[in-house]
Amino acid sequence: MKKFAKIDKERLLLGLAAPVLALLAAFIVTSLVLLATGKQPFDAFQIMGSYGVKSDSQVYILNKATTYYLAGLAVAIGFRMNLFNIGVDGQYRLAAFVAAVVGGAVSLPSFLELPLIIIVAMLVGAAWAGLAGLLKVGRGVSEVIATIMLNSIATAIIGYLLQPGRLAHLDANTNSVHTTVLPKSGWFFTFTANPAAGPIEGFIVIAALAGVGYWFVLNRTRFGFDLRTVGQSESAAQASGVNVKRMVVTSMLISGAVAGLVGMPTLLNESHQYATDFPTGIGFTGIAIALLGRNHPAGIAVGALLWAFLDRTSNWLEFNGYDKEIVGVMQGVIVLSVVVAYELVRRYGLGRQQRRVGEELAAAAARKTTVKEEVTA
Repeated sequence: MKKFAKIDKERLLLGLAAPVLALLAAFIVTSLVLLATGKQPFDAFQIMGSYGVKSDSQVYILNKATTYYLAGLAVAIGFRMNLFNIGVDGQYRLAAFVAAVVGGAVSLPSFLELPLIIIVAMLVGAAWAGLAGLLKVGRGVSEVIATIMLNSIATAIIGYLLQPGRLAHLDANTNSVHTTVLPKSGWFFTFTANPAAGPIEGFIVIAALAGVGYWFVLNRTRFGFDLRTVGQSESAAQASGVNVKRMVVTSMLISGAVAGLVGMPTLLNESHQYATDFPTGIGFTGIAIALLGRNHPAGIAVGALLWAFLDRTSNWLEFNGYDKEIVGVMQGVIVLSVVVAYELVRRYGLGRQQRRVGEELAAAAARKTTVKEEVTA
């Protein structure tokens, strides 16, 4: 019992060592960058901290983190399968566009309108990601190449259809092109704890449920076990009876379905239409956040909140005379530090396990020798 408690304690310490080491390394490197630009690092951190804890900043961070969290989950599903779904960006944009068109074309009660829009978005995202999965298992095309090309195709499709006279309209007042505005029944609910700080988007509830579902399926179901097994070793999984090709396609479908939710907070809680200024690039941010969170739902949540915090404080840093790009440097350094720190801790833990096994084998050999000597005597 004491032996297992010691092992669990070591695992806990190693698990905590990686993020602490990563944050320490990111703090040191960022401080050096700030010093190189002639700025005091502690002043910058104090400015970021004081602005980030304001009530309106907290609401902004929660709303932004909701979108980032969904993007991180979509990428993490592929990562756990050893698949690099780099096409989340195209999947969520195409899904949001089609969902906006469908939602704007019908007028149903809210309890029908909202599920319709969300389901359409998930189906479109799943179908777009599923194409990459089929190309991989059917023709051996790398999912990285396939999803990159599908991103470009999605951009072209949206650009073609998002034009006046097709599936969009020209707003004479703002000179912007957008789809039909969703009816009020297609607007998602919000929370307003502090009217001065603004509303918290209700889609945060859906994001939390998606995270719980991700954890449950991955850790408490046969499908999740098979998914993790295939991600660790395809040959071993196939030898145990797992249909690897089916798992690849299924994982890409699920990843794409979650990616379809990424644009929903913006569509249902903010813009209520798809316009030329719809947010882009969130899928690539999701890659960094999944890496930060080590594909764990709780870790992804922390990474999403951290990324949203840095986004929020970047403008305030610029207002106080700092280069806005400093935050971009911070984000890049944090990702690199996390990747390097976790790899160092992993190797250290593996080395300790190997030494422990060697010691146990040596002890067993010594006991065996002692027994033989006693029998001989």
